[in-house]
Amino acid sequence: MPHVVIIGGGFGGLYAAKALSGHAKVTLIDRRNFHLFQPLLYQVATGSLSPGEIAAPLRSLLRGYRDTFVLLDQAVGLDAQNRSVVLARQGPIGYTHLIVATGASNHYFGHDDWKAIAPGLKSIEDATAMRHKILDAFEAAEREPDPQVRRAWLTFVVVGAGPTGVELAGALAEIARDTLRRDFRHFRSEDAQILLFDGSPHVLPTYPEDLSEQAARQLIRLGVRPRTRVQVTAMDSEGLTLRTPDGEQRLVTRTVLWAAGVQPSAFGRVLAERAGAKLDRQGRVMVAPDLSIPGHPEIFVIGDLAYLEQDGKPLPGVAPVAMQQGRYVAGLIRAQAEERTIPAFRYRDKGSLAVIGRAAGVADFGRLHFHGWPAWMLWLFVHLMYLAQFRNRVLVFIRWGFQYLSFDRGARLITGD
Repeated sequence: MPHVVIIGGGFGGLYAAKALSGHAKVTLIDRRNFHLFQPLLYQVATGSLSPGEIAAPLRSLLRGYRDTFVLLDQAVGLDAQNRSVVLARQGPIGYTHLIVATGASNHYFGHDDWKAIAPGLKSIEDATAMRHKILDAFEAAEREPDPQVRRAWLTFVVVGAGPTGVELAGALAEIARDTLRRDFRHFRSEDAQILLFDGSPHVLPTYPEDLSEQAARQLIRLGVRPRTRVQVTAMDSEGLTLRTPDGEQRLVTRTVLWAAGVQPSAFGRVLAERAGAKLDRQGRVMVAPDLSIPGHPEIFVIGDLAYLEQDGKPLPGVAPVAMQQGRYVAGLIRAQAEERTIPAFRYRDKGSLAVIGRAAGVADFGRLHFHGWPAWMLWLFVHLMYLAQFRNRVLVFIRWGFQYLSFDRGARLITGD
């Protein structure tokens, strides 16, 4: 049987491991012992859910796959000629096929010092740090006697108006307007100002223009103020410098949240140095139509780290792409073992959803566009079904139901330093 080593237990790696069961020995390597459902990280950051409700132990998920092994370690190097992966904690591990699904991290466009001021949202640690920052701002406003300084604490800025930024801004508005409305004595939480910035002409810039406009209207109804064609040029602990169509502006704020971009994992550079892979300008690995690296048909790259064009456009870095790529590579390895051939990978776009707030969302299914309550309900159903464990689906369903009835967010904990 082939020995397939998979680096990364995200959507692509997990789906590949499951699809290979019974057809290969599989070793799944991840530096975390859990699979994380990243699309719901913003709900951890805003107190709707707890980390354990959107994560599941990898060993538990793969318990029934007897020829699949989970290794808690980090891949730090590669010997492509001898087909082995160099690990941080133990000796190299050999493979017949290698699947790299190491994902992406927050990207600050050359301003890594901004990370300490504006937390991103790619890990559980990011989400709890962001939750700390949000809730601590309200606590600081409660202590602050100076109205001007209090206003700075109650000015929340979300940088980046893609799906994550839109969902985060909407949740912040609901926290201020509903959840915390009666919790403080020295100010009205409803007076918090929620600003959403993006350099493109529309919020949700990858969506059709009619849905972008609908999303903006729903955000405004919630109390969010979206501002487009705005770029952040400088940042410190007391505010932002912005480049706007009207010139440079200074905004005083103590709470900035980052949703403006991601960058591929550093393992792409390892593949470039050790296997001759070519990288695009962002650092993604340029793969062949079968998702392999040219010159190394036994090495596959999937998910956010892979660059592949389809119909003249690069595939987006979203979970459905990674899932389909994981299944495809598993099927290709099985076909090769049986001396069969299969067509090149082709992504089947089943549509896009973004939630904005309570009974507010947008849905893009090609020619079919809709918004509001139907889009919100469909978003809830799809995200529940994609959660890895049945237990998590039940817990999240109960949480959402209780929150809908009570407006309460029960995971409003300030943790960490």
